[in-house]
Amino acid sequence: MGRMEYLSYRSTTLAVRPKPRAALPPPPKPQAKRGTPAAKPPNLSPFSSPMSPSAPPSALRLRGLPKASLPASSSFPPSARFPHHLSMSASSSRRPPPLAATAAAAGTGSGASPSLLAADPGHRDAVLLAARGAMANCLGETSLHLAVPGLRLAAKGKVRDVYESGEHLVLVTTDRQSAFDRVLASIPFKGQVLNETSLWWFDRTRHITPNAVVSSPDKNVTIAKRCSVFPVEFVVRGYVTGSTDTSLWTVYNKGARNYCGNVLRDGMVKNQKLSANILTPTTKAADHDVPVTPEEIINSGLMSKEDFDEARSKALSLFAYGQEVALENGLILVDTKYEFGKTADGTIMLIDENSKFPLFDKQVHTPDSSRYWIADSYEERFSSGLEPENVDKEFLRLWFKNNCNPYEDAVLPEAPEELVCELAWRYIFLFETITNTKFEIPKTQEPIHERISRNVAQALQNL
Repeated sequence: MGRMEYLSYRSTTLAVRPKPRAALPPPPKPQAKRGTPAAKPPNLSPFSSPMSPSAPPSALRLRGLPKASLPASSSFPPSARFPHHLSMSASSSRRPPPLAATAAAAGTGSGASPSLLAADPGHRDAVLLAARGAMANCLGETSLHLAVPGLRLAAKGKVRDVYESGEHLVLVTTDRQSAFDRVLASIPFKGQVLNETSLWWFDRTRHITPNAVVSSPDKNVTIAKRCSVFPVEFVVRGYVTGSTDTSLWTVYNKGARNYCGNVLRDGMVKNQKLSANILTPTTKAADHDVPVTPEEIINSGLMSKEDFDEARSKALSLFAYGQEVALENGLILVDTKYEFGKTADGTIMLIDENSKFPLFDKQVHTPDSSRYWIADSYEERFSSGLEPENVDKEFLRLWFKNNCNPYEDAVLPEAPEELVCELAWRYIFLFETITNTKFEIPKTQEPIHERISRNVAQALQNL
């Protein structure tokens, strides 16, 4: 580990056993006028509270989460492939100062779940304290090509930087938080959360699709093999929801009853569960996604029928398995997207969603690539016309929108420390809830750039 030291939390790393998917029961029919809260407060559950969503997280307490049934065995041994394998983090006797601004600014999401965010106040305080200490050592920009011989910078995305080394790609997940087509801030531990969430899913979905992961030499880095790219995004949806132009609820509410080849029945309402998961593929235009049917994809030559059918089957299977695992841990996987490519030997696998360079998708079911709701309160909130509970991450974006013109101002104000640390906590909480695994918080004096450069250089020498 070099000079790395780690805070040690007590728990056990777990893995998920594939089994028949546990489907949510169909939601009850809407009652009275939708959007009207129920007269009585909801029953308390591990994920719900009669308190307002804007209540301070510290004012609430969360009962124990349901545990998934998980085996310890894995054919992707952490000691061999993941030297920084997902282990547990630790509590601290020191408590950070109260985050007064956080309660007001971070609880503004209409469906935000303050009870979820208060799962373990001691653990939350330890994470906030660690985030404060790590703000000066975030991974905002990378320059590995200047430090590692033979490495070439291939692309810079919103969050990930991609480097080339022969037949391999080095994928570095940074701490950048973007919105309004620009970087707003660097969030401590965000890159590690996204990278390790994807690695967690990769290790547990190889029974569905092969992956190109070669190794993960650093908490923020995955080394992968190349593959060619299919120019199609495989968007999988389980619910009628969303607010963008291409979201299922938007097009359905405008009257569409056949979307991307899926026949939709009349009478559905926002946030309703579909009778079966559906695939709504899109192709990339200059600045937006264009919904297409399977026939259009095949007839235009974007994919052969054989390749499309295999990729569609993989996407639906990945999503169904993701829903099963999420539900075991108290969450609903609402929708996500995948992209696929083909290796030289004809094997179809996932690829990165944002890069023009062919590489393996390290955004599988992460908090940034997927929508998650709180399972326990979904039915009651749906029947009452309320938005589902979620762990809201939009408060930082809203702060910038309220304090500047993020589209036109040349220089943006610095994000408040309290909000940056709160967002770090929410990413970590989502990781821990999705994976049922405690997050490992690094405690080190070594600059993160030096750590990554050293680990990547050593890994490439061993390839």
